[in-house]
Amino acid sequence: MENFYDILKQLIRIPSVVGAEHSFFVYLKRELEEMNIKVQYYDGILVAIGDEPTSGYISAHADRHGLVCTGHNEFQYAAFIAKNQADLKGNSNSEQMLKNFEMRFVNQKVQAYEPWSGSYLGLGVIEDAFLCERRNNIIFKVKDLEHLLPGTPIAFLDKLTIDNDLVSAQIDNVLSIAMILHLYSLGYKGTAFFTASEEAGKSWRFLLEYFKRFDISTKELLVLDTSPYKNIEDLNHLDIVLRNRDENAYFRSPLKSKIKKIALKKKMKYHYKDEYMKNIMNQTGVKTSLGVTELGRIIKASKGSIQGTTLQVPTIGYHTVEETTSKASIDSMMTILKELYL
Repeated sequence: MENFYDILKQLIRIPSVVGAEHSFFVYLKRELEEMNIKVQYYDGILVAIGDEPTSGYISAHADRHGLVCTGHNEFQYAAFIAKNQADLKGNSNSEQMLKNFEMRFVNQKVQAYEPWSGSYLGLGVIEDAFLCERRNNIIFKVKDLEHLLPGTPIAFLDKLTIDNDLVSAQIDNVLSIAMILHLYSLGYKGTAFFTASEEAGKSWRFLLEYFKRFDISTKELLVLDTSPYKNIEDLNHLDIVLRNRDENAYFRSPLKSKIKKIALKKKMKYHYKDEYMKNIMNQTGVKTSLGVTELGRIIKASKGSIQGTTLQVPTIGYHTVEETTSKASIDSMMTILKELYL
């Protein structure tokens, strides 16, 4: 896995704020082309095509959370600025977390970059953050970035930390991207999708548009991601996270039973996130969302012509630069990908 961690360390250093992923896509394109993999780039999606394109369809989102300059010395949380809110219905877990996590950003270092070239535009520090109820967004006070123009993305300054068995950084969702690149280096010959604006709920549109563009249908789309939990004990009891469904659709794919068989054979600890959420609802008596995934939205919008399943690593510290998972979870996900596709 040394190659995987080398890839991950490098990817984390390349900013990719939701809505401003272009420079990250260009970096990814170069990495793939160096491996002699054909790459197509369309609005909102980068597609890697191996020698046997239909032997696998794997998707991971390329965007990460960050800020965007929205006026003179005014900074907002990028996923929730007005132009990104059309696809956010209030029922995703990240939106529900908006209400209680603004203070975690104080003293966080950030870097501004030019959205097309990726050129570095300066460092700043978040001095304050508060939830503006009128705009339904977090407004940030940032030191040393007064010179920026509206529309400039600002990424959290980040690097990979490995402490014993735990791996930390803003790993949602560079972790999955690093796994796909590593998988290609090991001989994966299928197709991989890297989508933009997942954190703003838009990525499914770009992916569905691609399938429609080439009249592709499949029952085996595998969407990789991280999945949030509350504390370290949860990580100790879980290697991977599976799903039967999300808020929008049931997942009906042969991949589901294949993954379960591998997990049982390799003695991996897993559960189904939707069943876990239902149990919590039964215990607390409070109805919450089962979660909204890129895949669920695609299944619903395509009326089932695209089907698949999700494979996720459990994490704590969701949507921060200290998002943490275990090496055991990373190894488990990689093992499943190798068993499925190599």
